[in-house]
This record gives sequence, C-alpha cells and structure tokens, in this order.
Amino acid sequence: MEEAQRHEMKLVGTASAMHFLVDGVCICCLYLLLSPFELPELVGVVLTYNVMAFLTQPLTGIVADRARQPHLLLLASNALLAAAVLLAVVTVMTSRLHTSSICLYGVAILLGMGNSLFHVWGGRQVAVRTVNDIRLLGVFVSTGAVGLAVGFVFYSWLLLCVQLLTLSVVSIAYVCRDGALARAALRTEKGLSIGLPLVCLLMIVLMAAVMMRSMVSEEFSSGLVNGNAMVLVVGLVAMLGKVAGGWIARWIGVAKSLALILVAVLVCWLFRGIGMGVLLPGLFIINCSMPITLYLANVVLKGREGLAFGLLAAALIPGYLMTQL
Repeated sequence: MEEAQRHEMKLVGTASAMHFLVDGVCICCLYLLLSPFELPELVGVVLTYNVMAFLTQPLTGIVADRARQPHLLLLASNALLAAAVLLAVVTVMTSRLHTSSICLYGVAILLGMGNSLFHVWGGRQVAVRTVNDIRLLGVFVSTGAVGLAVGFVFYSWLLLCVQLLTLSVVSIAYVCRDGALARAALRTEKGLSIGLPLVCLLMIVLMAAVMMRSMVSEEFSSGLVNGNAMVLVVGLVAMLGKVAGGWIARWIGVAKSLALILVAVLVCWLFRGIGMGVLLPGLFIINCSMPITLYLANVVLKGREGLAFGLLAAALIPGYLMTQL
C-alpha cells in the first residue's frame, strides 16, 4: 500500500507540475505572438484557442478513455505545443508571415489541441490512479491558474523556451519511468446502474454548475485585476481555493461542502461592490467547488473519466463568454 501511495503522489506531483507548464506555455506563446496586433485580431485568435482548448475536450476525452497507450497522448500534446512555438517563432521572425492570419490561427489551433490533449490525459490519469481521490483531484487542477498568471505577467521568449524544454524533459522522464504502470491502471469498470437518462441529467446539472462557476469566478477576478501583482495574487488565490476545496470536502463531506460554498458565494456576490475584501474570499470560495464537481462527474461517468473531465472543461466556455459579452 505504501508503494502504491508513493506512485500516486509521484504521478500527482508530476502531472500538476506539467499542468503549470502547459498553461504557462500556452498563455506565454499567445501573448508574445499577439502583442503587436489590434483588438479584432486578438479576439479572433484567442477565441479560436479557447474553442480548441476547451470545447474539444469531450472528444479528446473519449480518445483518452479508449487509448491503449495513454502516454502517447502526453507525447502528442508536447509535440503540438512544440510545433505551435516553432510556428510562432517563424511568424515573428519572418515579416511576410508576421501579417498572415493563417499563421496566427495555426498557432492558436496547435496550442489549443496540445492543451486539450494534456488536460484529458492528466485528468484521467489522476482520477483513475488515485481512485478518484477528491483531494488529489484538487491538487492537479489547481496549478494551471498559477501557470496562467506567471505566463501572463512574465511572458518572454526566454520563459517560453524554459517552460517548453522543462515540460518536454519531465514528460519524457515520466513516460520512460511510469508508462507501463499507466497502461496497466487505466482499465476500470464502466458506468453506474442508474440508467442512461439519469446519467445524462446529472451531467447536465454538473455542467450547468461549472458554467455558473466560470461566470461568477470571471466576475470576481475581473473586479480584482488592475496590475501584474494582482494577476499573480488572483492566480494564487484560485489555486489555493481548488486545493482547499478537495480537502474540505474530504473532511466534512461533499454535500455539506457544496451547501457551505453556495451560501458563502451568494453572500460574496451580493456584497461584491465592497471591493477586494469580498472579491478575494469570493474567488477563493468559488474555486473550492472545482474538485467537487470533477469528483462527482467521475462518479457519474465511472470508467469514462476522460469524457467526464472533458465535458466539465467544455462547460467553462459558455460562462466565460457570457461575462465577456
């Protein structure tokens, strides 16, 4: 048992570090590429990236659930991200391509697909290998928020190269060391005995909850972000909320945790006009719900954890778009 737990912790630590690096590479590359362009071009490319990164995750999740060699998804993700960075470098260095929309959107598509493959790979690996441990789910999903913040604030070609190189080294080392264990672990019993209609209904409820969380979280964070220091604070608070949510749910139970989160978020929403003293706690609390919804989705779609992760990720986009529009 102790040996199995060590393997679990190594997996979660490695996947969480890669999550930080993947999100950092994506945001860093986008900002380096798009900084010279005007708003209309920015909006189109960023929207393309978000569609490819999030709305494709249900499809890549199905692939992850069926994959006999899941480590190939991780390597494919790395290859797509590397191709995106290479195309971004060529686009910036070559004046003719620098004004080409095709190249801008090509980078966005490659980044989005690499991001999508990594997230469903990591989400499924952690869920299955830890037997859906809600605490460790929270740890895995948390680090991306800080990766985004660091990439946004410190974006540079040096940081991008360091992140991509580190990600490649860590990924290859993981595959060489842990690939056999990963292949052996990813066969689980499928489905609940509650019937397909109820499964669909429960997933719709969970996706609606994620969509609302995305909208509320965006409202809280947009009221806070007014400088690079605050961007880092927001990323850190979001990360801590996701980690804490899993431990709180394990301590007092999922139902009580959801009830407390709902009440606390409602209070913070009603008094959000007060400012940082309410917005920061609100952002922390709303992020506490992330590992809980993921845990419940894995219970409902047992044996299809890749699809469960992908469906919840896709539900983030409608909430985000509603706040932007």
